[in-house]
Amino acid sequence: MELKKVALNDLHANLGAKMVPFAGYNMPVRYSSDIEEHMTVRNGVGVFDVSHMGEFKIEGPHALDLIQRVTSNDASKLIDGQAQYSCLPNEDGGIVDDLLIYKVKDNDYLVVVNASNIEKDWNWISRYNTKGAVMKNLSDDTSLFAVQGPKAITVLQKLTQVDLSSIPYYHFAIGEFAGEKEVVISNTGYTGAGGFEIYVKNDSAQKVWNAIFEAGKDENIKPIGLGARDTLRLEMGFCLYGNDIDDTTSPLEAGLGWITKFTKEFTNAANLKKQKEAGVTKKLVGFRMIDKGIPRHDYAIKDGAGNVIGKVTSGTMSPVLNVGIGLGYVSAANAAVGSEIFIDVRGKGLKAQVQKLPLI
Repeated sequence: MELKKVALNDLHANLGAKMVPFAGYNMPVRYSSDIEEHMTVRNGVGVFDVSHMGEFKIEGPHALDLIQRVTSNDASKLIDGQAQYSCLPNEDGGIVDDLLIYKVKDNDYLVVVNASNIEKDWNWISRYNTKGAVMKNLSDDTSLFAVQGPKAITVLQKLTQVDLSSIPYYHFAIGEFAGEKEVVISNTGYTGAGGFEIYVKNDSAQKVWNAIFEAGKDENIKPIGLGARDTLRLEMGFCLYGNDIDDTTSPLEAGLGWITKFTKEFTNAANLKKQKEAGVTKKLVGFRMIDKGIPRHDYAIKDGAGNVIGKVTSGTMSPVLNVGIGLGYVSAANAAVGSEIFIDVRGKGLKAQVQKLPLI
C-alpha cells in the first residue's frame, strides 16, 4: 500500500527531517536528535505535525446518543468548548481505540482518533449509528499542529485575539488564528509540557505553520519529530495505542477506570462492570530501571524468583531522568507502587521498580 502524505510532507523533507513510515503515513521521526528535541519541548517550545490523526464530525439530534453508546466515558457531562479523553470498547473486553471527544455545541461534536485506526474506528462507530446521526470524515482535509512546551502560550498568543490563558486544560476555543477563521485551538497535548493543538484546513496549513515559526523565533522554536513525541509521552505514562492498549487489553487493566463510567449503557459495559467488581488480574504499571539498561517493547518482566509476570509494552531512556523507564503489564500482585520487578534484557534480569505515574 502506498504511504499517505500529510499536507506539509515536502516541507519536512526540506527541513532535513528523517522520514519514516508510521501508521500508514510518511512522517518525520526526527530533525536533529531525539534528546535535543525532547528537551526543547520540556524547557521551551516545539511543534509536531500530527496531521496523520483522524477527525470525524458527528452531528444532529442523535449525535450524543451515538457517542454515549460507543464510548466508555460520559460525554453528557461535557459543556460547550470542553474536550474529553475516552475509548471505544470492543465486545470482547478490549479497546478498539482511544480518542478525544470535543463538544462544539449541542448536536455538534468532533472526534479525534489515532491515525492507524481511522478506517477501523469509522466502520466501528458507523456500525452503531442506527438512529441516523450525521457523520463526516474530515481526516484527509485537516492538518493538526501540536505546539508544546512552557513557552507555547507566549508564541501562540501573538497570532490570535482569543485569550489563550482563559482556556483551561482539556478545553478549546474556535476562532481566528494566524489570519485564518474557524481554527480549533485546543489546550490538549501528548507531552505533559503544556501547550495547544491547532486544527486547520490543509489549504492553510503552510501559512499557519510559517506564522507559528515566525512568532516563535525569539523563543528558539523548533520542529519536533515522532521520536521525541514517544519519549515525552512515556515520561508522563500516557498510553500509545498498539503498544500499551489494544484490542485485547481492557480499559480497567490499562488504568483507564477513570474514563469508564458505568452510569450509562455502552458497548460491553456489563462485562467490564463484572471485571471491575471481580478485580483485574493484570495491570499496566510505570516503572523505572534501578540497574543500568533500557527496557524495550515485548521484553519479559519477571519477579525475584525468575517467574515471568508480564511484559514491557513501551520503554526508553528518559532524557530528563537519564535512566531507563517503561510501561508494562504485570500480575496484579506485583503492581503496587514500590514493587521490585526484573526486566529480561537479552537474558539478564535487570532490577526495576514500579513507580507512580507520571514517571518524571
